[in-house]
Amino acid sequence: MTLTDAEIDNLLAPAGLRFLERVQGEVQLPPLPPGHSPASAGPEHGRFDSHEHEVADLDASDMAEKVNASWHRMATQYGLFDGNREFLLAVGRARLGKDPDEEPYTVWLRVRLLDQWDLVGSEADLLRSGFATLFTARFVPEFTAASLDGRMMMNTTVWGNGTISTIVIRP
Repeated sequence: MTLTDAEIDNLLAPAGLRFLERVQGEVQLPPLPPGHSPASAGPEHGRFDSHEHEVADLDASDMAEKVNASWHRMATQYGLFDGNREFLLAVGRARLGKDPDEEPYTVWLRVRLLDQWDLVGSEADLLRSGFATLFTARFVPEFTAASLDGRMMMNTTVWGNGTISTIVIRP
């Protein structure tokens, strides 16, 4: 069963995100060269990584604080938010109760970051990594956000070495 807008808002509320609307149509994202994903892009493609001290170990007790702090610093520094702290959040179709085999695989939501927020510590299921569930029961965040103007995108992701960090693409 497909989640209603009210259900999506309730699922995002603990993270400090207010659901505003589902984005209809294609979302503009920063261009990457053919064959490159954000994870495989380099600095020459406009990739910026979390600072070394912001990279969190999956099992570290301060994982949520580190990931939240790095995400917010980078979101602010690289222009994720508009004047109302609004941005786009990508959610997999299956997480919304939709057919995961339908294209596009991702649904974009317009959201607002509230004054009180905790993207990681809230353990909001819509921000949970599907990949990390293969090797841990702990909540691990993994999500993509983009600015409304399409000039930047960011991924918070878990890496194969058991760390979590955020990357920004802003050519």
